[in-house]
Amino acid sequence: MTRFEHAYVLSIMADDHPGIVAAVTSAVDRLRGNIDSCSQTVLKGYFTLIVLASFPVALDPSELAEAVRGPEAARTGFQVMARPFARALAGRAKAGVERFVVTAFGQDRPGIVLRFSQYLAGKDINIIDLYGDRTGEEFVLISQVEIPQRYDIGMLQADLEEMGNELGFTVRLQHENIFVATNELRLTRQAGQ
Repeated sequence: MTRFEHAYVLSIMADDHPGIVAAVTSAVDRLRGNIDSCSQTVLKGYFTLIVLASFPVALDPSELAEAVRGPEAARTGFQVMARPFARALAGRAKAGVERFVVTAFGQDRPGIVLRFSQYLAGKDINIIDLYGDRTGEEFVLISQVEIPQRYDIGMLQADLEEMGNELGFTVRLQHENIFVATNELRLTRQAGQ
């Protein structure tokens, strides 16, 4: 799972600007570490990155965070947290679940993310990726979820559509494979125009 035995999860936040990933990976490299996994996004000018990095020797998490922040932390605005990687969490079996994508869009109003997340949590459906954005008066919410196989997907779709109707939203639930294939087809068609 990780290249080296001693692994840590790093969470980095900063004002977005070029060079942040290079600075973080340079710090890991200086400590002779390896990036085993990472996920990064920019949200309205704020950069976030979560990294699983492993090292040949044990490190103090606070010293690791300081090394990643670097000597110019005040200028760069890096906020870094580091914690030991819990292999037991990563090793949990995800048996009996399938990945789906929930998309919802409509007129923005308070409580949209709350209603959808409460519904999913109440069904023991785990959100593994979430994106929401307000443009003008419209709000779009896209979430990748893990749904236990015991559920009737048609019933979940009906529940989500009913909740969407109450909120004035259009909601779709698609298997991850269908969502990816459909969107790849759209991108391919757009590129060919």
